[in-house]
Amino acid sequence: MNVTIIETSGLGDRSYLVSDGGVAAVIDPQRDIDRILDLTSEQGVTITHILETHIHNDYVTGGLELARTVGAEYVVAVGDELCYQRRAVTDGDVVDVGPFRFEVVHTPGHTYSHVSYVLQNPAGTAVGVFTGGSMLHGTTGRTDLLGAEHTNELTHAQFHSVRRLAAELPDHVSVYPTHGFGSFCSATPASGDASTIADERRDNPALTKDEQSYVADLISGLTAYPAYYAHMGVINKAGPDPVDLSMPEPVVTAELRRRIDAGEWVVDLRNRRAFAAGHLAGTFGFELSESFVTYLGWLYAWGAPLTLIGADADQILSARRELARIGVDNLSGSATGDIALLADGAPLHSYRVADFAGLAREFGHNDLTVLDVRQSNEYDSAHIPGAVNIPLHELLARRETVPAGQIWVHCGTGYRAAVASSIIERPDRSVVLVDDEFDSAVELGITG
Repeated sequence: MNVTIIETSGLGDRSYLVSDGGVAAVIDPQRDIDRILDLTSEQGVTITHILETHIHNDYVTGGLELARTVGAEYVVAVGDELCYQRRAVTDGDVVDVGPFRFEVVHTPGHTYSHVSYVLQNPAGTAVGVFTGGSMLHGTTGRTDLLGAEHTNELTHAQFHSVRRLAAELPDHVSVYPTHGFGSFCSATPASGDASTIADERRDNPALTKDEQSYVADLISGLTAYPAYYAHMGVINKAGPDPVDLSMPEPVVTAELRRRIDAGEWVVDLRNRRAFAAGHLAGTFGFELSESFVTYLGWLYAWGAPLTLIGADADQILSARRELARIGVDNLSGSATGDIALLADGAPLHSYRVADFAGLAREFGHNDLTVLDVRQSNEYDSAHIPGAVNIPLHELLARRETVPAGQIWVHCGTGYRAAVASSIIERPDRSVVLVDDEFDSAVELGITG
């Protein structure tokens, strides 16, 4: 029996392909199902079952389309009200996949109807458990995605769900969560690339703390999560449209300028230093990296037309795939190639790039403002004295409050600061992007 991990690093999630004897099951598939179909072709297996641990809040599922494409049985918890047919399962049900099977365990907490699937080998021995947003590696799924009025109840439920899994499963069972590899669906950062029930007994706060301490600590530690989460459950319950990964229509330079001047979303995917060196005025710089889809999805005006600028077609297609995973399908065009040619004779805009050592040299000597776009909990932990803290996800609404003059923009690694720099750029501001790790500021002694 083989368990193949399908990483979606940009969202911090995993899907799984379990196979044996020529048949396979998929757990929590992402929307771009071609990756899974390629795997099954490589392995020479046929998918007979697709299982969802819950209705996802951080991505659009590929489960429905995959089930229709390969003719597999689609398995979803009974408590989820959906607009399409599926096999509704409840606690204690068994999903038989021939050489292996899954036992359904109701594990509420991340959502009310959330289930986990215990994988049993042909001998009926539990060898793995697919935990979705319940038991993660060294942590648990967050419990506030259904609204503040449910958080306390769901957090208590999460505690008991994790304890139930630990009580019912032996130490050797491998733990396969969907979230926890960078996803904001994790209550706290997860630990490690692999885990077992024995590891979780030692490390998981739901198993090492008493119930009240666990609940209090989890709730007090919850931070903001991406705004696009509000749309994921709606899409997944209605049934996502088939995915479109084709190249968006090319846009000529005059039309590109018209869209920018009209205030449309025109996003430049190039490296943040390349963007800083020269870009079209009025565009947003979202470097195509592992952070891209989370932060673009967070700031994007949902449903607005979106035009992409990239170095080449591959960059545009990669961005389209990332965006499709969160249901951003309204791509109205694309432009590629030399940015100077795309400017069509208009002057390019640029700004300076520096590091924290450069800020340390100028801090206190020049009239400047430090803009810290990390989340408030990061700022509270350590920050540069006098820095203005506006978390990136609040910046579009608050950018007019940023003063004129020289603005040094930083975050924890440089990515969020690069996005922020493109957002606040205007003629009366001299922007300096601090493209550096915040640990450097700490080492330089310029934090308080």
